[in-house]
Amino acid sequence: MSTSDASSTMSTPPLRVAVIGLGSIGGVAAGLLQAAGRHSIVACVRRPLEHLVVERDSGPVDVPIAALTDPAQAGPVDWVLLCTKAHDTASVGPWLERLCGPATRIAVLQNGIGHAERVAPWVSADRVVPVIVYYNGERLAPDRVRVRTVIEQDVAVANDANGRAFAELLDGSGLRVLRDDHFVLRTWRKLLLNAVANPITALTLQRQDVLRRDDVHALCLTVLAEAIAVGRAEGVPLADDEAAQAMAVLYNFAPGLGTSMYFDRLAGRRCEVEALTGAIVAAGTRHGIAMPVNRTLLTLLRAINDAVDDKPAG
Repeated sequence: MSTSDASSTMSTPPLRVAVIGLGSIGGVAAGLLQAAGRHSIVACVRRPLEHLVVERDSGPVDVPIAALTDPAQAGPVDWVLLCTKAHDTASVGPWLERLCGPATRIAVLQNGIGHAERVAPWVSADRVVPVIVYYNGERLAPDRVRVRTVIEQDVAVANDANGRAFAELLDGSGLRVLRDDHFVLRTWRKLLLNAVANPITALTLQRQDVLRRDDVHALCLTVLAEAIAVGRAEGVPLADDEAAQAMAVLYNFAPGLGTSMYFDRLAGRRCEVEALTGAIVAAGTRHGIAMPVNRTLLTLLRAINDAVDDKPAG
């Protein structure tokens, strides 16, 4: 849980919160915030929705949910939780134009780095709250998601005024918030996890148990070594044993868990490759770092995305 105390929670007036993207991440956030009953929650979705179920270990949450299907129906809110895939950010621009006022904060619950840059057309950087998501969400149906806890915190934010405000927003939701004084380092450490788990599960069409193969483990270490060199070139103080730490974290996850790229590939959707492997390769290219394995993964995943784009609609 966040460190805000009970008296602060009780005295905080209700806020208007819009959640864009009701997939595996947004569905969990919207459902648990609605169940907490502290704020006015609205979901920005493509199709009408009347309720939302969040399946969790302690029992399901089934709540009514207010949903808007047209940006023209929206007005300025206190908070926007942007939970789309990174590559879909531009497509929700009409929502952001309607939802963002002078005092609106945007919490960006997306993978990768460069959260503030992605939403710069709609809000100033000082109103952006990058959020690292650790909980494992799985969309089961348009109105149903499953959440699993994987480590001791569910989300992490910077330990600054915006991060503290986001932690307070989530009070009572059951989502545990870590406020970190070294947020850039934590962001890169999450990127390292995604750099191996997402591409490999997507390319093999296997869940995370595939990472436990000896040959795949060796491949992961090579991917990580390249990415760590890039992070250090970017000025991030990554440790000497960073690759081993990353694999230890992944091995703590239940083997049957999937990743966002894995689920996207199963569903025939574009994979979020540019925000993960693409970001690493782009940064490495700027620094003149050779990244043959990450470049190979990027080439294969881009080919998959191109096939999705070329597939006839309907």
